[in-house]
Amino acid sequence: MTYDAVADLELRIDDYDLERYERDTSSGFTRTTTVVVLHGDGETGRGEDVTYETDAHDAFHAEADPLDVAGEYAFDEFSAHVDDLDLFFGTEPDQDVFRNYRRWAVESAALDLALRQADANLAERLDRTYDPVRFVVSTRLEDPPTGDRVLAWLDRNPDLEFKLDPTSDWTDAVVDRLAATGAVRTLDLKGQYHGTTVDQPADPDLYERVVDGFPDALVEDPALTDETRPVFDGEEARVTWDYPIRSVETVEDLPWEPEWLNIKPSRFGSVEALLDTLDYCRGHDIDCFGGGQFELDVGREHLHAFASLFYPDSPNDVAPRAYNDPDPSGDLPESPLAPPPDPRGLGWD
Repeated sequence: MTYDAVADLELRIDDYDLERYERDTSSGFTRTTTVVVLHGDGETGRGEDVTYETDAHDAFHAEADPLDVAGEYAFDEFSAHVDDLDLFFGTEPDQDVFRNYRRWAVESAALDLALRQADANLAERLDRTYDPVRFVVSTRLEDPPTGDRVLAWLDRNPDLEFKLDPTSDWTDAVVDRLAATGAVRTLDLKGQYHGTTVDQPADPDLYERVVDGFPDALVEDPALTDETRPVFDGEEARVTWDYPIRSVETVEDLPWEPEWLNIKPSRFGSVEALLDTLDYCRGHDIDCFGGGQFELDVGREHLHAFASLFYPDSPNDVAPRAYNDPDPSGDLPESPLAPPPDPRGLGWD
């Protein structure tokens, strides 16, 4: 099991800090995240909490001493210790998955620190290599949708590829215009989200328009109902899943065995759950690609590291942070991203 390669890493934590980040995004909302910074033995490890709830970040920072983490551990012992911590301090977050997001911040910071204390990087520990990372740009269209935003990006760089979020107001003309670019790789139907600002209810007309209009693209997270399920008859291999995927068990619970999955490390909460799921995918010939959550700091680099090690050639939704700015300017990194010359820890500096 891949996790065994990191489970016995020695880890010493002396102290910690919390750093708050905030930035406007291209999707029209202000993103807030918290970076957990662990210190020990002269090294520093960092991990990012991507909880989509600003009040939860404010409460995290308001706690007098929110993390009981000081001590010496094997990494697996530390993970068991974190399992016993209430990282929301007696309150219930808006979504249960937010608990995984915060736990991932703590565990990824600890893994980063343990690797640095061992003077190693993740590739060395897993006996893998860092390869260049292909990425796509994720963006929502204008209101009302026209496709102009995608065409503007392609005017800037004709080699860009995209992950788009179709909505019920996409017309046949919009689909035709976007399909003609040949640059759309994934279409996220957002059908598995409930009670969020990005919910897209099951819409058989939209689903049929997308499935027929983009015959070579992956289609993500449909809501399967009596009306929508027939749209995917014979197209199951193109369907990929994101929001439900948090463990091996959640993969096994899907309506059919998938050929593609979107892997977002923060959804798993623990390093063990993530690596066990990647082992399962490899054993069942399931292709993976990486997904992002508007990370504002080190979390984005961690996505690049995992993509580089496990699925570098896939349509990874991990474009560098600058692509998520409301008005990106200057020279932007191009796909594929080259690995860092001298990586340490979990970083991709």
